[in-house]
Amino acid sequence: MNTTPKNFGLIGVAGFIAVRHLKAIKDTGNNLLASLDRFDSVGIIDSYFPESDFFVEFERFDRHFEKLKRGGIKIDYVSICSPNYLHDAHIRFALRHRADAICEKPIVLNPWNIDALREIENETGHKIYTVLQTRLHPRIIELKRKIQNSPADKIYDIDLTYVTSRGNWYSISWKGDIQKSGGVATNIGIHFFDMLGWIFGKTKNIIVHLSEPDKAAGFLELEKARIRWFLSLDYKDLPLSVHEQGKRTFRSIVIDGEEIEFSDGFTDLHTLTYKEILSGNGFGLQESRQSVETAYTIRNAKPSAVKGDYHPFLKSASSARKAR
Repeated sequence: MNTTPKNFGLIGVAGFIAVRHLKAIKDTGNNLLASLDRFDSVGIIDSYFPESDFFVEFERFDRHFEKLKRGGIKIDYVSICSPNYLHDAHIRFALRHRADAICEKPIVLNPWNIDALREIENETGHKIYTVLQTRLHPRIIELKRKIQNSPADKIYDIDLTYVTSRGNWYSISWKGDIQKSGGVATNIGIHFFDMLGWIFGKTKNIIVHLSEPDKAAGFLELEKARIRWFLSLDYKDLPLSVHEQGKRTFRSIVIDGEEIEFSDGFTDLHTLTYKEILSGNGFGLQESRQSVETAYTIRNAKPSAVKGDYHPFLKSASSARKAR
């Protein structure tokens, strides 16, 4: 890896995930020259790059980049932690300024945006990377190796359950607007859809059984897996045992009856992602395509009757809807 420090810009520095990017830039020995966010509650910058310039207006941030360029200072990377629907525009901004882009998931909301961005990559010669940190988790890498070494005709039965309860703020924020966030399947599901596609192969079939603002469920068939999935933001969907522990999140992946545990080990995965990118590796546009296509299909699908292969949580979710 080139040991010369690189210069970074960061868009969306007030967001929840931005601190992991700040840490990754710092941990890899690089510099944050400028950051942008419409919100100014960004004191966290002091813990990493107190000398970094900060802007609340995109126009001034853009002008600052021009000023740096004219002064002979190059921005090498722009890290993008902005709301999902702005990723495409902010990636384009980075490449226009002759920087590579490092963008949080989902890299874009619509599959055709990937094709357009590929053209801009070719035109500018600069790269677009996406953060697919779950692929770097040791437990997930171990699982992928196990599946690769299994019989070629082996098909796995999987139950994916993810309930991460959110308060009333969620529906008021951009995350509650499906046009801006992509809905539940994109906002909280795309991590899992990417991971499962990476391990079990290409998508063969997608069925949606439930599609609501705060939850979604369905059946996903991959080359080597049949997946019943359930995603929810509703506290009432948490299992009783989780309620009793006072927790607000439940994550479970069961493969052929065996629970796969990977709750820990996420602390430094963004730093590892940055190390891979700075070493000339990293995940690009093509690696993100399958999960974007999956989430897009789910978002636009008409729910079918709940029959055949469906997630067991749908029984309680259906009962709760009838009781309302």
